[in-house]
Amino acid sequence: MYNIDRLYEGVAKRGPVCVGLDTAPEYIPPAELRRAPSDAEGILAFNRAIIDATMDLAACFKVQIAYYEALGLRGLECYAKTLKYIRDRGGLSIADIKRGDIADTAARYARAHFEGGLEADFVTLSPYMGMDSLEPWFSYADRHGKGAFVLMRTSNEGMRDFQYRELVEPAASPPRRLYQAVGDRLAEKAAAYRGAYGYGAFGAVVGCTIPEEAAAIRARYDGLFFLIPGYGAQGGGAADAALLLRDGNGGVVNASRSILRAWTRRREDGNNADAADAAREAVVEMRDAIRRTRE
Repeated sequence: MYNIDRLYEGVAKRGPVCVGLDTAPEYIPPAELRRAPSDAEGILAFNRAIIDATMDLAACFKVQIAYYEALGLRGLECYAKTLKYIRDRGGLSIADIKRGDIADTAARYARAHFEGGLEADFVTLSPYMGMDSLEPWFSYADRHGKGAFVLMRTSNEGMRDFQYRELVEPAASPPRRLYQAVGDRLAEKAAAYRGAYGYGAFGAVVGCTIPEEAAAIRARYDGLFFLIPGYGAQGGGAADAALLLRDGNGGVVNASRSILRAWTRRREDGNNADAADAAREAVVEMRDAIRRTRE
């Protein structure tokens, strides 16, 4: 079974929310951070509290490696322990690493993030060095069920700098933007790794900040499972995200700050229990808001 099948089942059971553990020290209740031996240990305790509070609600958890790399070796240890904690609890993890190299370098990146201490169920990848930058990762689909989300059309404002450039192609070809060329190639490749529910083991990152294009993207890439950023702090709403789903599935909607910092709407200080309770409420609110768009 591919991990994408497990993710599909998780969405069907718990809803499409992906909890983003892009955890910075300033997101933690100050009293908790003061008690922690280090920022990294404070983050780990906070992450575990959030995971425990949302495990039965979240389809998966996305862990952005930059927040941990910034803290040095202790931060990377916290990153590894966070991934392991998710796995030990029976959850699915997305390592948000955005790797995009070729040949033996890509193979070693794949080994680092699909095996050993940094193992995750999915990763994020950049395709802009070409399809050969993805090949070493594909080999882990059949061997270990692993998956990835490849950057296609992102949620940041700068996406228009390159992703929206029109390609010069033969006159008989319909015009395409660069992100569509990426999606088309990915869809072809994903068809060789199609899971039990019709989605390829490798999906695409598609932001929800341009809702007027969502229906066309969802229809064009019916075999791709989407990781959907842009919800909340970047301006995307429940209705925008829902347009990229199919019958409430076929994608997960990521939110980070709106969940991790939900406790700040209640009080200026507190503890991890307060943060966990607030995070749980935020996930329920987000999940239900997305579900209501189908009514």
